[in-house]
Amino acid sequence: MDKHEGRDAGTIRLNDPWYDALAVGWGEGQGEAEAPPHPAPGGRRAPGASDIYLEVQRSAAFQEVRSRYRRFVVPATAGFFLWYVAYVVAATTAPGVMARPVIGAVNVALLAGLGQFLSTFLLTWAYARHARLRRDRAALDLRWTVFEQERGQERSRSREAGR
Repeated sequence: MDKHEGRDAGTIRLNDPWYDALAVGWGEGQGEAEAPPHPAPGGRRAPGASDIYLEVQRSAAFQEVRSRYRRFVVPATAGFFLWYVAYVVAATTAPGVMARPVIGAVNVALLAGLGQFLSTFLLTWAYARHARLRRDRAALDLRWTVFEQERGQERSRSREAGR
């Protein structure tokens, strides 16, 4: 962004290459209509990118990745939420228990509070480990499948355009 000199010194001119011009109108009706999909041989519409993603979403491999994700995230979230609520409830309803000294000036409430931080880090580590060992390879395979299908569509479109 450059500042103008002279009479319009307070205005800013947007010539920044990173300025997102579509954010102003959000890509609405710039006078360019999308080209309709080319018909495939046999009179049917050629599959588009959305068809590829829907096909992948319906695939057994994708469902397995989502299932593995849910099997970890749902219990982990429920357990962490219960642990957090237990800490808050204990702090408000049992101040005597929470104020009980453990070692010197360190009391139960301080240990439970530090336990909240520790459990957050442990859960983050467990999530990253689970993702790396149980989901990342399958998700990467799905990504490459989609990439190859989109690439094949682009090649067939460029061949059709060249005719």
